[in-house]
Amino acid sequence: MNFQLISCSKKVQNSKIKTSSLEVEKDTVIKTGAAQTHLYLNLLKGKNIAIVANQTSVLSVLQRAEVAPNVMRSKKVTHHLVDYLHNYSGITVKKVFSPEHGFRGKEDAAAHIADDVDIKTGLPILSLHGKSKKPSAKQLENIDLVIFDIQDVGVRFYTYISTLHFVMEACAENGVPLIVLDRPNPNGHYIDGPVLEPKHASFVGKHPVPVVYGMTIGEYGQMINGEKWLKNGIECDLKVIPLKNYTHNSRYSLPIKPSPNLPNDKSINLYPSLGFFEGTTINAGRGTEFQFQRYGAPFFEKTDFSYMPKANEGAKYPKHKNKLCYGVDLRKTKHLDKIDLSFLMDAYQKTPKTEKFFGATFTIHAGNTKLQQQLEQGLSENEIRKTWEKGLNKFKIVREKYLIYKKL
Repeated sequence: MNFQLISCSKKVQNSKIKTSSLEVEKDTVIKTGAAQTHLYLNLLKGKNIAIVANQTSVLSVLQRAEVAPNVMRSKKVTHHLVDYLHNYSGITVKKVFSPEHGFRGKEDAAAHIADDVDIKTGLPILSLHGKSKKPSAKQLENIDLVIFDIQDVGVRFYTYISTLHFVMEACAENGVPLIVLDRPNPNGHYIDGPVLEPKHASFVGKHPVPVVYGMTIGEYGQMINGEKWLKNGIECDLKVIPLKNYTHNSRYSLPIKPSPNLPNDKSINLYPSLGFFEGTTINAGRGTEFQFQRYGAPFFEKTDFSYMPKANEGAKYPKHKNKLCYGVDLRKTKHLDKIDLSFLMDAYQKTPKTEKFFGATFTIHAGNTKLQQQLEQGLSENEIRKTWEKGLNKFKIVREKYLIYKKL
């Protein structure tokens, strides 16, 4: 995958893209909003800006490096958006807001994250997953523009869209325009799952959308605005810098893992199906190197496949830490184009009646109380899926109004 090569000297004097003769760019390559600097740099000049960012907020390049005489090898080098704009002449970056998992993306899920200072740039980093999940009026004082650039994975209970909601709300309340640099949705090729019921709204899911909604984060931001989901129906002054060469059927491999426990394409594809386990007592690979690519528990019957969760980056206290878990390895499953409930149903059946299965957060992950009841009643997957159809059909009509790219 080729990306634009961005010069990142001490003070970049213009927005020209430098490419070598060895970097032949195909017009079919997907380009992120961030990579298309010519579409937004002029909008930032002379302004004080704040950036909502994490480790995925990068301009990526492919450079050619000579490793031996006449032997060339591709080497990927990334320039972070914050670093790039901080060093760009005429643009003043005042602060950075960071979401769940922190600015460098290494913290545990749901962990309280404190404010900090970026060692590289000296910029203040203000956490949106600590004391508050919404920028305050004071934090937006003297800010002319906010940029949002975070890689989403297209799943309702993945909290970056909730962060987007609160950033939009704060910008709307304080009269600050927002630019979203759009990024591909690796699960954008389908729409599936129960639609969240408003009474079960939380930071794990704020809006009446299905688990998998088939929209980029830019399209989703337009939907938040258009459906009046912000407080009191206010509307954010929103501009989306679109992707190039993207459709909702595009296969896109994320160059940087979006959070500590989504390490690769397989985990991201399985996450909509295995994310339900977050609200149960079942381990879904946290505490291993194969997060969201397996599931198990110590109380399952012994099988040939077993593993032991241990504390690691992004999972200091995984379920069943240091206990041998028996379960199912999903690394060789086919690429999914729908939520697979068989994993959840299998785990529920394997859990002895003496053990608890459902946890306190299962309802907010499911977005309703019905899914737990349906599993307890022994409904088949087809029977459960039929109860989603009305909500999905209604959502698809709403979604249609906000699409920027070729629809499914």
